[in-house]
Amino acid sequence: MPAPASFRIYGSEMSPYSVKVRSYFRYKGLPHRWLIRNASNQADYQKHAKMPLIPLLVTPDEQGIQDSTPIIERVESLHPHPTIHPAEPAAFISALLEEFGDEWGNKWMFHYRWARDVDQLSAAGRIARQMNPRADQAQHAEATHQIRSRMVDRVWFVGSNALTAPQIEASFEAAIDLLETHFAAHPYLFGARPAFGDFGLWGQMYCAWTDPTAGALIEGRAPALVAWIQRMLWPRAEGEFEPWVNLSPTLMPLLESIVGRLFMPWTAANAHAVASGAESFSVTLDGCMWTQKPQKYHARSLAALRQKYTSIADKRTVVAVLDQTGCLDALTSR
Repeated sequence: MPAPASFRIYGSEMSPYSVKVRSYFRYKGLPHRWLIRNASNQADYQKHAKMPLIPLLVTPDEQGIQDSTPIIERVESLHPHPTIHPAEPAAFISALLEEFGDEWGNKWMFHYRWARDVDQLSAAGRIARQMNPRADQAQHAEATHQIRSRMVDRVWFVGSNALTAPQIEASFEAAIDLLETHFAAHPYLFGARPAFGDFGLWGQMYCAWTDPTAGALIEGRAPALVAWIQRMLWPRAEGEFEPWVNLSPTLMPLLESIVGRLFMPWTAANAHAVASGAESFSVTLDGCMWTQKPQKYHARSLAALRQKYTSIADKRTVVAVLDQTGCLDALTSR
């Protein structure tokens, strides 16, 4: 019999959204090729990419799809087994945590990666080597310098600045402790198999774990979290999704103290700023002022999350969770 048609994933080990998609494909058992985007495959990449972004998925029928969440949603609709969606209310909470990982988790990863010399040098050097693995020492040093200079100047994009840096780092350390408690009792976020939320949160945590400062924080205080990070490299179904009553004692604190108090008011304020055409916005997050330039993509992703919430037929159980954790207002207000 002929071999099944293979997908192509253009990405980078340094990209949380790329490794997120790769982890999903590994879990689903779908044949695919993992291709580090560099000069050797640039022509094929440009043929299928509409934007200069990774990951890029090229389907067996040569269709290009970009953006990790739409990639996973498209493939999941075609290959629904094994499913990554538990029953409600966990299904929407999983979608919420996927969004939280993509957007707030990226603040953690990107800030730590480019805030300190040791992390800047580590990340820029690894990116430079992936882009040109055959570079000599002088070429590699020059590429590292250029990447470092460019990326350090881009931390504003995730809202990292002198005012917000302490908030980003405090929320990261708090999340480490909360996730450690949860993963000490559960192999994945929603039980014994990975869900949509696992992939979104894991991509950011995995990349943070590979960097010196964030990695030391994770390694030094959260062995169960480390085990989940490593497990998600090649995730598998070890059992079933658990009922919400079993998960809520350790997931509710994360939803309340970080998702509800920080992420949801931030994403709502960002969407309002985009809609009003503001050049910057400020919002109080858990008693601290947060100021940054608005991000248009995040406004679109909040709109998509609101649509998912609206489409839930019976909202009674999920409303109770969202209301208790402070996540409801941002989903229902316009």
